[in-house]
This record gives sequence, structure tokens and C-alpha cells, in this order.
Amino acid sequence: MELAALAAADDRVKPPSWHLSPWSVVTYLLGGRLEDGTEITPKYVGPRRLIEVAVATLATDRALLLLGVPGTAKTWVSEHLAAAISGDSTLLVQGTAGTSEEQIRYGWNYARLIAEGPSERALVESPVLRAMREGKVARLEELTRVPADVQDSLITVLSEKTLPIPELGTEVQARPGFTLVATANNRDKGVNELSSALRRRFNTVVLPLPDTAEAEVEIVRRRVGQLGAALSLPAEAADLAEIRRVVTVFRELRAGRTEDGRTAVKTPSGTLSTAEAISVLTGGLALAAHFGDGVLRAHDVAAGIHGAVVKDPVADRAIWAEYLETVVREREGWADFYRAGQEITG
Repeated sequence: MELAALAAADDRVKPPSWHLSPWSVVTYLLGGRLEDGTEITPKYVGPRRLIEVAVATLATDRALLLLGVPGTAKTWVSEHLAAAISGDSTLLVQGTAGTSEEQIRYGWNYARLIAEGPSERALVESPVLRAMREGKVARLEELTRVPADVQDSLITVLSEKTLPIPELGTEVQARPGFTLVATANNRDKGVNELSSALRRRFNTVVLPLPDTAEAEVEIVRRRVGQLGAALSLPAEAADLAEIRRVVTVFRELRAGRTEDGRTAVKTPSGTLSTAEAISVLTGGLALAAHFGDGVLRAHDVAAGIHGAVVKDPVADRAIWAEYLETVVREREGWADFYRAGQEITG
């Protein structure tokens, strides 16, 4: 609905094969009001300039790398960028240690290959190859998890905008509008660093964690509301005070100090991302709806927070217990959360 409304009102210049102009793509990501009164809901809450740089990069047919710690909405942004630009966010390669060159370039239907030999009918196109043929945006998630030699199979695709198919004696020339949006987690262990040649083919945009508690609360509130509606949960029961409390816990443990800066706390091994805070609150809503009175309370989120914090059953458990005793126990208005946390911790 929003994409259709933006397309109907869009009278700005569009790059080749784009469904929307760059201005409309940014509006779709960041939200706004159209002249006909249509409200576009924000998909990303963060610095406007970062999204403008990302969209401008794609408008020049250059590949884009969204880099950041877990939970900074890299996948979310890449999906919506592809949907707004190409009307299709499904041309996706999920990067893993087992990702092969065929998944990025092309493979073969071996039954046809044996019966007919190399032919167009036997060719199995990758999402990247399809995007090249159709002039669309392809997506590659977790690029740095892909083996280095497989990563480098992208160099020719991104620099020459061609993909040779020597078995057929042909090559595919990308249509205007083709580009690639990749994501990478800069905290992954055992990552495969990009070669300098491949890194030059990308413009890198670093998506930061929210600067302020209020910004993070707003992100969490919006996403919990959207997910609650999609899951038929009473999203209105997610009291803002409870959301703020979850965000406060996550931010303090991430930063290693309380919000007022007076107390140092130990940092657990987990990332405690904004995405995890959203999951904790959505899970809490499900507990409240199905096993409670429908109102989100401290005991509904305590187990989710415990699970997000305690990744290491020894070290993180001690850190969480210390945080409960030194911070939560002494905080005014948090007695219910302290009791719930103690009950889960045992």
C-alpha cells in the first residue's frame, strides 16, 4: 500500500529500472506524509544522512555494504531498500561458511546437463544472476561469513557488470539498475575479511546502535507494535514503562555502567542488541496474552531478559546476579522486576 502510494505520487527522476525515485525510497525507509495525506511509517529510525548515502550509492549502480553490530537493522534496511527500488526483496543469498561459488554465480540441473549437455535449459540461475538479467537489487546476507575465494567471485560481477558462462561460450551483461546490497556483522568471530579488491567495489555504510535511550525505546515500541499486530497479540498492553525498563537494562549492560554513570557494571558476553530487546518484549506479550491477564508485567519479560543476558551459564550468570543485587534491587520502582529476576535466576 505504501509503495503504491509513493509510486502514484512520485514525479521525481528515477534511475533506470527503479520503481521509485531516490527521494521516495528514502521517504519509504524513514517515513513521512505525502501531499495526499498518506502517512508513510518509518521502517528505520536513525540518522537520515546514512540512508541518503545508501540510496545515493545504489543510484550510481555501486554495490552497498551495510556494516554494524548485531541488531542494528542491517537485514531490515537491505530488505526494504530492495523492495522500494526493485519491487522485489527475494533475490537473496544467505552467506554461511558453506556458501559455494555456484550459489552466487550459477549452477546446473545435472539431469538435464547429462541428457543435453551444457545449455540454457540446464543452467540454474543464482539470485545474483537473476538480478543482473532483470536489472534489480540482489541481496547477500552475512558477506564476511562466506569463504574468501567465494567472495572474490563477485569482483567481476561488480566491476564489469558481467558474468561469464564459459560452458556456454556466453556472458550475461547486467541490465541498468542491477546492484548488490550486502550485510556484514563486524563482531563475528572467525570472519573472512574482504580482500582489498572486493572492498573497493563496495561503498560501506555503518549502521550504529541508537545514540540515546529515547531513540532506542521508540524503535522497540514501533517494532513490538508491528509484530504484536501481526501475531494478534495485545500490542497496546506493552506499557511504555516496561519497554523503557527492558531497554534500560540492555543499554546499561552493553555500556558497562548505569544510566546516571555512578555505578560500573560488568558486561556479559552477549550483544544485547535492539533486536533482542524487541524479541524479549514480543515474547513477554505472548506470555501475558496466553498465560496472564493480557497486560505486560515484569515477570513476563524477566525470563526473556535472563535468556538474552546469560549466554555463558557460569560467567554471565554471575554478572546478571550481580546486576540484580547492585543495581535493580536499589532502584526505586523496580521491586517487581527484582523479584521476577530472582525467581528466574533461582
